[in-house]
Amino acid sequence: MIVEGFRECRRALDNGYRPSALYHCPDLYLKNENEASIVADCEARGAEIFLCSRIAFLKMAYKDRPDGLLMTGPHISRRLADLNLPPNALVVVTEAIEKPGNLGTILRSADAANVSAVIVCDRTTDIHNPNVVRASTGTMFSVPIAEATSVEAIAWLKSRGFKILAATPHAEKLHFDVDLTGNVAIAVGAEQYGLTAAWMDQADLRVRIPMLGLADSLNVSSATTILLYEAVRQRIAAGIDHAPDFIPWHGEGRHDH
Repeated sequence: MIVEGFRECRRALDNGYRPSALYHCPDLYLKNENEASIVADCEARGAEIFLCSRIAFLKMAYKDRPDGLLMTGPHISRRLADLNLPPNALVVVTEAIEKPGNLGTILRSADAANVSAVIVCDRTTDIHNPNVVRASTGTMFSVPIAEATSVEAIAWLKSRGFKILAATPHAEKLHFDVDLTGNVAIAVGAEQYGLTAAWMDQADLRVRIPMLGLADSLNVSSATTILLYEAVRQRIAAGIDHAPDFIPWHGEGRHDH
């Protein structure tokens, strides 16, 4: 797989990823003065280090404006049996998500919401696609990701006492009218058709997100984020999760949160 960019590489390394190779081009560095730490960490983990010319790096880069750092390495492979979940776990399930950018954005929101795992079911896009890594901003390395069929995932969740939440415009209850503080799996489906009957029939909680304008649906990653943050609100109120300390921002540097 390809992991490109300072932030993505840094987060991968911070979460124990061991790349096979690092390609870097100092001419393209953003001058954060931290790029050298990426090179040193990759070298310490046994990765081959390749110093690239500007023209060579621009040929291999996926980003439109590359910052001179690109790692290659093994895929991340987990099964359901590899997941070790805490009590009152919050899990995201994706079914047949087609667009890498949507899957990556879901992973980014999952990291922000302290999700215990993301289960990718019946995949139609490669979770190791460089655009998944990029859209997740490297947070795909901090959230455990397992792959399974829908049949396997439903049976696994039910056996562990999870309530499965499915959003549908035909539900009576709104998404903030249900309890999301226990073992909850938020299931989201393909961009065009949503969840299949296999998930809708097994859902314990059917909810709808209120739509007050002309549009009758949201992008799947946007809908997932809304559902996750209602769970975050409830979990902070119940003392399951804790809101981080307030950090004032004075407008200097990047503000990604």
